[in-house]
Amino acid sequence: MLKPSKQISKQRHLIAFYKPKSTIAEQYRTIRTNIDFSQVSGDLKTMMITSAGPGEGKSTTAANLAAVMAQQGKHVLLIDADLRKPTMHYTFRLSNTHGLTTLLTKKSTFDEAIQNTEAENLFVLTSGPIPPNPAELLSSPAMISFMNHALTLFDTVLLDTPPVLAVTDAQLLANLCDGTVLVVRSGATEKEAAVKAKDLLVKAKARILGVVLNGRPVSKSDSHYYYYYGNE
Repeated sequence: MLKPSKQISKQRHLIAFYKPKSTIAEQYRTIRTNIDFSQVSGDLKTMMITSAGPGEGKSTTAANLAAVMAQQGKHVLLIDADLRKPTMHYTFRLSNTHGLTTLLTKKSTFDEAIQNTEAENLFVLTSGPIPPNPAELLSSPAMISFMNHALTLFDTVLLDTPPVLAVTDAQLLANLCDGTVLVVRSGATEKEAAVKAKDLLVKAKARILGVVLNGRPVSKSDSHYYYYYGNE
């Protein structure tokens, strides 16, 4: 049985699942709706969630966005592609013995690595043990082959990647994704950092769908704008 403190933490990170009628959960659905509208020019089956720097809420955004997409009835795979500081196994309280790294190095099978979650239609591929060569793994032919296979089994594949300014991993993965969402934190992300992150993604030929403004204080007159999503 979960200890109360850990249960509260889990609910906080997966508010779209545990409190689907909350204001914040509604904003995740707004993000989902905007993404749906951006599909007019083509299907968006693979999406990358990233940020300029650490601590801006990209992993929480990825987890909750995956949850609201699964609530539509889509079969969603959420991949923890942050092979340096992975968090999804903590968020979903899953084992991390098998994951993306063991799958890419053929130390586990697809069925062994993909895990069910409490949320219907939502599956998670945790990072697996942290490797010495994250960038090489993520840019390997094995990663391309895995993504192609995943797309035959899932309606949507979401990747949580490391921050853009920290390492090159997000730029390497941009070419494998149909779209990218950049997360910034209100009062924390410097404008220059956000612009630089965007420029690096553009150079990597990422299709930037929009920006999520995370952590904006809620006021009585603006209670529905805790999260905001807008196309570029």
